[in-house]
Amino acid sequence: MPPIRTAFVLGAGLGTRLRAVTMRRPKPLIPVVNRPLISYAFDHLLEVGIQRLVVNTHWQAERYAEFFPSADYRGAKLIFRHESPEVLETAGGIWNVRDLLRDEPFIVYNGDIFTDLPLAPALRAHRERGNEVTLILRSADGPLQIACDTTSGRVTDLSHQVDPASDLRFLFTGIYIVCPEFIRRIPPATKISVIPIFCEMIRAGAKLGGVVIDDGSWRDLGSREQYLAVHSALAQNGMRPDEWIHPTAHVASDARISGATAIAPGARVGAGAVLRDCLVWENAEVAPGADLTRCIVTRAARAEGTQTDFDFA
Repeated sequence: MPPIRTAFVLGAGLGTRLRAVTMRRPKPLIPVVNRPLISYAFDHLLEVGIQRLVVNTHWQAERYAEFFPSADYRGAKLIFRHESPEVLETAGGIWNVRDLLRDEPFIVYNGDIFTDLPLAPALRAHRERGNEVTLILRSADGPLQIACDTTSGRVTDLSHQVDPASDLRFLFTGIYIVCPEFIRRIPPATKISVIPIFCEMIRAGAKLGGVVIDDGSWRDLGSREQYLAVHSALAQNGMRPDEWIHPTAHVASDARISGATAIAPGARVGAGAVLRDCLVWENAEVAPGADLTRCIVTRAARAEGTQTDFDFA
């Protein structure tokens, strides 16, 4: 199998579970310690030699150009492909970028997860087992939807869609390795998920593999609680304090900042303000004397008063 040089990063989701903070930007662009979430996925993929990053877009697609104005990311080619008038889901999205995949194996990576799990073991297993598709799985950290025979490395069910009696013991991370022949299984120009196609592969005895990787961390940032929790985890794991307050932010000398609080470029925090475990986005303002706990102040919004678990949008 040739080297895997291309990744398809899913950036077209609607972010409905985080709607208060995704009204004006796609979820993969929400800041995690003042960097777009999707940039962590890019860095993760570059670690295993990815040279081309293909990203599908739909909701607020024009915002991607603001954060990634050039056609490369740290030396890797960066290509965006818009889906319109509706989002095509995972398999439809793959079919829509088939010309960019160059008839070579590729990695699919959900753009709304945050993980540092090691990818190399899955790439190795995919090659050695001759799989058509290899799903990266975990045995914890979220809903367990996958049945996999760990002896053979074959996935045998997804969410009881193949066998109602199967033992679902693994979480699907949203990262998988795909050989180009898989694209021929996708109905052309169709809005369709990969899940029914994976189920058909299982029924047909095709090589749908699974690799369990419990090393590293994995988080789905689908909810407000999960979004705040990833910041708490990063703070506890020793992420450098100087990364949390951007140099261009203006923070009053008597403001009190504590916990996993990130303050983005151009943001302003007024005199006497108190922030505990808050996220202040670009060019947002926290009024003098505001007292905020676990609040999110989105781009260019203004926060004031005393609030807990509130989103200023």
